[in-house]
Amino acid sequence: MTNNTVPGDAGLHRLATHKAFLKLIPLMCAIYFMSFLDRTNVALAKIHLAADVGISAAAYGLGSGIFFIGYALLEVPSNLAAHRFGPRRWISRIAVTWGILSTAMMFVSGEWSFYILRVLLGIAEAGLFPALMYMVTLWFAGKDRAVAIGWIYTAPALALMLGNPIGGALMQLDGMGGLHGWQWMFMIEGLPSVLLGILLYFKLPDRPGDARWLTPAEAKSLEQHAVIDAPQHANTSSGDWMAALKRPTTILIGLIYFLNQVAFVGLYFFTPAMVSQMHISSPLIVGLLSASVGMGFLIGVLVLPRIHRRVSSDAVYLGVLTMGLVLCAIAFIATASFGGKIALFVVTAFFAGGVLPSYWSIAMKRMQGVQAAAGLAFINTIGLLGGFVGPYLFGMAETATGRSNAGFNVILGAAILGLLLVPLLARSIRNESVR
Repeated sequence: MTNNTVPGDAGLHRLATHKAFLKLIPLMCAIYFMSFLDRTNVALAKIHLAADVGISAAAYGLGSGIFFIGYALLEVPSNLAAHRFGPRRWISRIAVTWGILSTAMMFVSGEWSFYILRVLLGIAEAGLFPALMYMVTLWFAGKDRAVAIGWIYTAPALALMLGNPIGGALMQLDGMGGLHGWQWMFMIEGLPSVLLGILLYFKLPDRPGDARWLTPAEAKSLEQHAVIDAPQHANTSSGDWMAALKRPTTILIGLIYFLNQVAFVGLYFFTPAMVSQMHISSPLIVGLLSASVGMGFLIGVLVLPRIHRRVSSDAVYLGVLTMGLVLCAIAFIATASFGGKIALFVVTAFFAGGVLPSYWSIAMKRMQGVQAAAGLAFINTIGLLGGFVGPYLFGMAETATGRSNAGFNVILGAAILGLLLVPLLARSIRNESVR
């Protein structure tokens, strides 16, 4: 890798990076916040969808997870489109279409309409997260990426923390205007995404050189430190980006991420149901207690990437966090205490959510340019399949036992399998480093 930086550039780069954190990250957080809010607000509607339109726990689990099928299958082509047309245009298009479809969730009338709208919502949102990760590779040096991704991940954490209470409050509008509370929630939370997508078209710069708030020297410094792919390489051959998909490290990170998503996505889609089965009947209180998952997620993404900066072995770091998730699942299954279970929602989300920035920073160390666009999308594709499998397994566990918290057995199994893959990842990383 060629180093094109010049002596004395460190101070300039620090200033430019600080500007990028202040100007760019809030826009990326805003769009990811809305996507997560619109993706997960269905969790609060679970019980009411069953009562109002007859959607069973198993059908809810399938519909929640089926979102990830179209999302996953279109991740790579969608992110290659972001590489070709520019993240700004592509992210704006994604936001407008998913906002419209999220609003349309208010028209769910049965299982099939629920399935269809969830599939369409996943197709519309496909490519958003890897496009954001691709932007990170264009703007930030390797040493800053884990922290940048950690800040981006505060968006879904806040969506879980704030979205559940807000959604619970909107559910209190039940009966107003002849609409159910969940219909008001889908409508009021979907429309802002359309407006935000339009705003991003005018405010989100593709690359440092497009940012009016950077001087030419600052933009050049960011681009050199990020080692971006030059515009003339936009039409790199398919063999170049296909190489990123075949690397063992890419596949193993994707598989570990898959198992993480089985556990974590299932957790946040079923937490409101678990809380409801703790004899809590008020939608607002259910929303407030369910925010415990978002709280643990937020603490994790703010703390763990900074610890990762100081750890020399990526594999050891992942192994420790995955073992933490195993122990949390065992503790939750073993405890009968109401307070203990709420606390374990926080700690479980700390490990399961806080590790997410590290998957991406580990992958980004090993790819750039069109390979980053394709490789990061491929990892996300594998992970998103876990987002389908997780809620489905949680739904099956609830159907079999009658208890939503039976899903913690799914978390335990997924975490153990993920832990078994960590040594294989360590070996793959070592093999790549000696080539």
